Amino acid sequence: MIYPKSIATLIEQFQKFPSVGPKSAQRMAFQVLKMPLSEVEKFANAILDAKKSSKTCEICYNISSQSPCEICESRNRNRSVICVVAETKDLIAIEKTNEYRGLYHVLQGLLSPMDGIGAEDIRIKELLTRLTSEEVQEVILALSPSVEGEATSLYLTKLIKPFGIKISRIAFGLPVGADLEYADEVTLARAIEGRREL
Repeated sequence: MIYPKSIATLIEQFQKFPSVGPKSAQRMAFQVLKMPLSEVEKFANAILDAKKSSKTCEICYNISSQSPCEICESRNRNRSVICVVAETKDLIAIEKTNEYRGLYHVLQGLLSPMDGIGAEDIRIKELLTRLTSEEVQEVILALSPSVEGEATSLYLTKLIKPFGIKISRIAFGLPVGADLEYADEVTLARAIEGRREL
């Protein structure tokens, strides 16, 4: 089907989002067309406002409304621990648990030679600078168990070890309510490796 140029452009724009294919982009575009103009304007203004008012923290590279961000500025955080995450969305997920009270470092990506993303393309150098200038005693690697996450974790471990700082990694395992028989081998292996004493 041939769409009018404006609708085709809208579909193309939605396809720029991760995991959004042509059919999903088409559904979203037609959903926008069904909305009242006032709602579409609110939607567009929310996107523009979020983009214009967001800043990157000059210390941890978190996306925030200010720089330094609220976490880096807080005197209630444990400054001896830095949790390394790939993206701000990972930081938000950890913050929602209310279990972690240290600082963060957002790499803004993971090593991925296949995609041309090397160490100089993410915030590794800035992390190492923080380790020399701050009283950090532990670095927690909270990176996904993907190939890219594993490669980045190994690379960071090699770079951080000479600092004499404790390096730990979050445990990966089974989601609550999952049956063991349906878990893949890697997930089960991670669950066993990440076991803890009761």
